[in-house]
Amino acid sequence: MTVDQKPNPLTPVAATPGQPLYKSVQDSLVGAIRSGHFHPGQRIPSTKELSRQLSVSLVTAHRALQELVADGFLERSQGRGTFVVERATAVAKRKFGLVLHREASMADYYHSQILEGMRQAGRDDAIDLLILQFGEQPREACDGFLLINPRAEEIEQFSQKTTRGVPRLVVGARSHLEDVCSVDVDNVDLARQAVEHLDRLGHRRIGYVGSADDLSNNRDRREGFRRTFKRLQLPQSERHTIDAASWRLSNDEKMALNRLLAGKDRPTALLAGGYYLALDVYAAVALNGLRIPQDISIVGVDDPPSAAHLSPPLTTLRQPLVQLGHSAVTILRDAIEHDRPMNDQTLRPELVIRESSSAPAKL
Repeated sequence: MTVDQKPNPLTPVAATPGQPLYKSVQDSLVGAIRSGHFHPGQRIPSTKELSRQLSVSLVTAHRALQELVADGFLERSQGRGTFVVERATAVAKRKFGLVLHREASMADYYHSQILEGMRQAGRDDAIDLLILQFGEQPREACDGFLLINPRAEEIEQFSQKTTRGVPRLVVGARSHLEDVCSVDVDNVDLARQAVEHLDRLGHRRIGYVGSADDLSNNRDRREGFRRTFKRLQLPQSERHTIDAASWRLSNDEKMALNRLLAGKDRPTALLAGGYYLALDVYAAVALNGLRIPQDISIVGVDDPPSAAHLSPPLTTLRQPLVQLGHSAVTILRDAIEHDRPMNDQTLRPELVIRESSSAPAKL
């Protein structure tokens, strides 16, 4: 090999668990196009020669070439051979796997906003985004993975299934692994802003309705609530806390909230640690014949369009979810294309003050 020659990237391929062998052949050929080994307009080796270089059958090599022709990377000329199309390097998109919970709905506000940010970044950077699920063996050969709002054990389990060296980035949660970075909202600051807002209004008995601690954002909101209470020297009472097992209140949890609101020492304000929890609080307040904000102030989390149309409109902490998704794709892209190390990134939520919070009535 002369000094100017590049090493041939077409070496024998091995099957990747969870995907057909022809996909591995496709990935090898696309990599050769991206690296400039095959340039636009160049004729590539015959099916027979590719099967020899890659150590696959003629059928497998033929199927891979068919797929690349269909995808716009290659074109065939009768009697002349198969050629790299003029814009093949532009259409040689990277693939990012978006890994979600099985129960996650892409229609809900939280996930839809994050995915919209990812879609915008993927469109701008010509990146294919593939929806995957935790608990599955990755079926596609992806250049990197974005783990959306995972639990700690899911980060570990997915990392064990991923090919060594393939970058992973946690989105909407904190990573506890040294080799996995995260882009997240500062949920400690989120709770701090909420409690400080209610404290400025004059509230001393502030309650909290939060989700389970299996997700880091829930733990951080609870921690931010406790820290701010201690710093402001507010009286803390476990009686004013409702621990939900999920993102909505169960029947038993609703009964506990009703008992809290009916008690003589009920809180004069509540922080609901999620938008759907805020809706449950609104319903419980109405059921107990109380008024918002005259009898109790409510602060929520997230700001879908409906938040401004509740009765009364909800004071809430707006998370920059579209920015969160866009930043995640950009960070992962830069790490791959420019060989840049990834670092944790934290975005700040915004307090949106509406009519559900006001000074407490004199009791």
